[in-house]
Amino acid sequence: MMDVLFALQTNFWPVFFAAAVFFFIWKSCSKEYERKFGRLPPGPAPAPVVGNLFKVYTKEPCKYYLELSKKHGSIFTFWLLNTPVVVISGYQALKETMIGMGNEFSGRANYPLIMKITNGYGVLVSSGERWKQLRRFTLLTFKNFGMGRHTIEDKVKEEASCLVQSFSTFRDSTFNPGNMIDKAVCNVICSIIFGKRFESDDPQLNLIVKAVEDYFKVLSSPLGQAYNIFPKIVGLLPGRLHDMLAKVEKAKDLFKLETEARIEALDPSSPPKDFIEAFLLQMDKEKHNPNTEFTFNNLLCTIWAMCSAGIETTSSTIRQSLLLMMKHPDIQARVQEEIDEVVGRNRCPSINDRQNMPYTDAVIHEVQRSMDLTPTAVPHKMLYDTEYRNYIIPKGTMVLPLLSSVLSDPELWKNPDNFDPENFLDEKGQFKRNDAFVVFGMGKRACIGEALARVELFIMFTSLLQQYTFRATQPPEEIDTTPAISSFSRQPCFYECYAVHRT
Repeated sequence: MMDVLFALQTNFWPVFFAAAVFFFIWKSCSKEYERKFGRLPPGPAPAPVVGNLFKVYTKEPCKYYLELSKKHGSIFTFWLLNTPVVVISGYQALKETMIGMGNEFSGRANYPLIMKITNGYGVLVSSGERWKQLRRFTLLTFKNFGMGRHTIEDKVKEEASCLVQSFSTFRDSTFNPGNMIDKAVCNVICSIIFGKRFESDDPQLNLIVKAVEDYFKVLSSPLGQAYNIFPKIVGLLPGRLHDMLAKVEKAKDLFKLETEARIEALDPSSPPKDFIEAFLLQMDKEKHNPNTEFTFNNLLCTIWAMCSAGIETTSSTIRQSLLLMMKHPDIQARVQEEIDEVVGRNRCPSINDRQNMPYTDAVIHEVQRSMDLTPTAVPHKMLYDTEYRNYIIPKGTMVLPLLSSVLSDPELWKNPDNFDPENFLDEKGQFKRNDAFVVFGMGKRACIGEALARVELFIMFTSLLQQYTFRATQPPEEIDTTPAISSFSRQPCFYECYAVHRT
C-alpha cells in the first residue's frame, strides 16, 4: 500500500508541473489572441485548422462575400487557415475606410503569387514610403507624357485605326477579336514605356501579350488560389504555374534589354522620351541617396505592373463590350446612330466627342459596371492597428474592398441586375455621373491608369462601332455573357463573331 502511495506521489508532481506549464502557455496564448484578434469584426465560424477556406473556394469568392455581408453587415471577418481576412462592403463603409481612413488602409497585402513575380518591388505591390514615391513619380510622368491631353489621345487613335484595319481582313469570316484587341491596348502602353509601338507580328509584342494573358489565367484559376494559400507546396508541383512564371521572366528580360539600351545613350540634359528614360534620370539624381526607391528592381516591376494591369483590364472590357453589343443589337444600333450624328464616318472619334455622346458614354460605363471586372480589387493591408466602428483591425491584416457590393446595390442603381445604359442616364437622356461607379477602386490605391483607360475605352469602342456592326454566330437570346473566369478578376468568355462593314 505504501509503495502505491509513494508511486502516485512521485508521479503526481511531473504531471502537475506539465499541466501547469500547459495551462500557463494556453492562457498566455489566449491573452495574446484576445489582444490581437479579440475585437475583430464578426463573421462565419471558422473550422479547425482550415478556417473558412473551403466555403470561400466552393463558389465564386465574391458571391460568398456578398452572402456574408447580408448576414454579418458591411464589415466582417473570415479565416483562411489561421489568418483573418476583413471584408469591407457597401458604399458608405468603403468611403469611410478607403477614403476617410486612407492612410491606415493603404498597405498592399502579401499575395504570394504576385509577390513571387515582384518580390515586393514596383508600384502595384509596395507599401509605405516606397509606394508613395513610386506612385507620385508614375502619375507625374504619365502627366508629362500627355495623359489626359492630345498627346496620348493621338497614340490611342493610331492603335484604334490599326485595330479597325486588322478586323477588315476577315470580311465574311468569323474570328476571335481577343488577340488583336490585346495587341492594340499593349501598344498604347508600350508607346508610354518604350516610346515606340510594335508591329502586330513582332515577337516582342507577342511575348508581352502572352505573358500577361497566362499570368491572369493562373492568378484567377484554382491553381493560383491554391498557390496563394499553400505557396511552398504548390510551388513544388511542375506544370502550368512554372510555364507562366517562365513567360513572365522572359518579358522582364525584354524590359531589362530595353532599359540597358537606354542607359548607354542616356543624356541627362535632354528631356526623357519614354517612361524608362524618365525613371533612369530619377535614378541618376538619387544615386547618392542610400534610401532611394528608384532602383533597377522597382523599375522592372513597375513596368510589369503597367503592362499586366493596363493590358488585361482594358482589353477585357472592350471584348465584353462587343459581346454585349451582339447580345443587345438594339443598343448597338442606337450607339451607331449617335456616332453617325456626332462623328460621322470619315474621321476618327475624339475624346472631345464624348460630351456630345451621352448614350455611348452611358453604354461604356454600363459595360464596366455590369462586368464588375475586379470584384475585390487587389487586396489591401492594414498599416496600423486601427479602430473602426468599435472593432479593432490589427496591423498587417488583409482587407478586401468588396467593390461588387457597390456596383450591384439596388439602392444606388436603377436596374443593377441587368445590362441597362439607363443606369447612367437622367430623365432627359443626358449622361448622369454616379459616385457608386467604383470600378477603378477607391481612395489612395485607386487605379493609377484610370485616365488612360477612359480614353482607350471610348476611342476604341466608338472607332469599332463606327465602321462595323458586330454579329454573333448564334441568335442574341442564346448569347451567354457570363465571364469565363470569375475570381481575382473577371474575364470574358471566348467567342467568335462577324464584323460586318457598315456601308
